[in-house]
Amino acid sequence: MNSFYVFNGKVLKQLALVVTTAFVAAWFLYIGNLVHLPAFSAKDGPKAIYKGEKDLALTFNIGWGDEKAEPILDILKAGNVKSATFFLAGSWAERHPDLVARIVKEGYEIGMLGYNYEDYTELEEQKIRQDIAKAQVAFKTLNVKNIKLLRAPTGHFDKKTLKVAEGLGYTVVHWSVDSKDWTNPGVESIIKNASHATKGDILLFHASDSAKQTAKALPQILKDIHSKNLKLVSVSELMADAETKTNEIK
Repeated sequence: MNSFYVFNGKVLKQLALVVTTAFVAAWFLYIGNLVHLPAFSAKDGPKAIYKGEKDLALTFNIGWGDEKAEPILDILKAGNVKSATFFLAGSWAERHPDLVARIVKEGYEIGMLGYNYEDYTELEEQKIRQDIAKAQVAFKTLNVKNIKLLRAPTGHFDKKTLKVAEGLGYTVVHWSVDSKDWTNPGVESIIKNASHATKGDILLFHASDSAKQTAKALPQILKDIHSKNLKLVSVSELMADAETKTNEIK
C-alpha cells in the first residue's frame, strides 16, 4: 500500500509540474500576443515611436486656430487621401466639434495632443496626467473613442512624459521628417522638406492657424508622394504593418 501511494505521489508531482509549466508558457504566449510591438517596452529605457519600415504616415498637429484645418481637409479629400493622422489638442477639439466629426467621418485617425498645448517637459507628472485626463473628457464628450496615440503638445518630451503616457495606455509618437511648415519658410521650402520623406517615415505637418503655407504646399507634396509610389497610411497602420523604430530617451 505504501509503495502504491508513494508512486502516485510522484506522478501527481510530475503532473502538477507539467500543468504549471504549460500554464506559465500559455501565459507568456498570451502576453506576447498582446504586446505585439515589444519595441515599445520601457525595459531598456523609455522610447517614442518615430519611424516604421514601409509606407508613409502623414500627421497633422492642431493646437489652435479657426481657419487652416478645413482647407487642409478639403485638399486631402480632393487628393483622394484615405489615411492620415490628426493629433488634436482637447481645447481645440471642444471649440470645433464639426471639424472633429468631419475628421472621423472621412476616416482619418485621431491622436491626442494634450489639452492646453503645454510643454510637458516643464510640468510635473501629476500636471501631465491632469492635462491628458482633461483631454480625455473632451474627446469622450465628442464621442471620439479608443485614442491610443499621444504626441507631446510642443514636440518636447522626456522620460517623465513617456512614463506617464505608458501608465495611461498611450503610445508616444514623434516624427522622422519635419516639413517645418510651422516656421512659414515659404511654400517651396515646405515642399522640399517634405520631399525627404520615404518609406517608413512619419511626416509632420500642422493645421493650426500659425502654419499659413501648408495648404498651398500640400497638393504638390501629395503629387510627389504619388510619384514615388508610396502608400499613405495612418500611424496605427504603420505600426501594425512593420517593426516600428524607436528612439531611446536618455
